[in-house]
Amino acid sequence: MSLDDLETDVELAFDDLDYDFLDRESKQELAMLSAALDADEDELLRRAVHMLFQSTTESGRLDFHLRSAYDVTYDEYLSGMTYGEMTGANQFPQDDDDRRYQF
Repeated sequence: MSLDDLETDVELAFDDLDYDFLDRESKQELAMLSAALDADEDELLRRAVHMLFQSTTESGRLDFHLRSAYDVTYDEYLSGMTYGEMTGANQFPQDDDDRRYQF
């Protein structure tokens, strides 16, 4: 195969894309991946979502955004309990009376 073959395959893949929600650059990149990997575009999109999810989870960015928006982490979401519930910290009410430490 040659450069001309690659250009033809990418152009054909680009023309076949029926994803109106993608911008031109994303379509071009998807067409290149489709031609290079000889893969279905739907499968490539599934892989991309998986890779984004995995990298976001591994870097801690998912937990950061979850904590900011929902005050939980991904582990808490998976377990269905907050860390406080897991450790029993929520079982005993904390006394806010600071006077008990005064002599």
